Amino acid sequence: MNTPVIEAHALIKTFGTTRALAGVDLAIHRGESVAIMGASGSGKTTLLHVLAGITAPDAGSVVFRPAEGAPIEVTALSESARSRLRRERFGFVFQQGLLIPELTAVENVALASMINGVRRQDAVQHAASWLAALGLAGMEDRRIGELSGGQAQRVAIARAQATGAELVFADEPTGALDSTTSSEVMDALLWSTTGQGRTLVVVTHDPDVAARCTRTVAVRDGRIISSAAAA
Repeated sequence: MNTPVIEAHALIKTFGTTRALAGVDLAIHRGESVAIMGASGSGKTTLLHVLAGITAPDAGSVVFRPAEGAPIEVTALSESARSRLRRERFGFVFQQGLLIPELTAVENVALASMINGVRRQDAVQHAASWLAALGLAGMEDRRIGELSGGQAQRVAIARAQATGAELVFADEPTGALDSTTSSEVMDALLWSTTGQGRTLVVVTHDPDVAARCTRTVAVRDGRIISSAAAA
């Protein structure tokens, strides 16, 4: 198999007396969709946050290997450098989208590119093309409160892709949706990531969501207890 796009070694993270990660090793390869599953408190969200550079581990390392350029040791970066890495190289989709309600759909998507220095006109045009690709043509000027839950999540997916992120992290992206809408959102998420040669890491409680991914990693008590490719 090809070289991992992101690789973790011996990750340890403790919150108070709780060990959220207890020596985790994990390699994720380019083009994979990996579901991380586990009960509440198992450490799965902490693992995603450490991989994405949101949270720094107490020990261990995470290395990101972009398609171009030298490998980046995420865990060796300063907080500001990790923030820049997340902004420029990674995409994020969360359960509630974390969209800005005062902005329109296209403004929410364009904002990610504008923060990285893209001209507003170009960012809006690019954002509109992603919204159209995800079935939201004609809804560009709607505010988030004027969209359904599934439509709002597709805006969040478009935002995650707008900067050309090679690696997308999704934390319970379908957790607040009914089963039909959940399936539609996963269609959009997979098409826009692995369907474009990118990589997806998704934390989920939903076995139907995990079954759509190429591999499922099960976490318990801060340890990976299994890693199985889809049947």
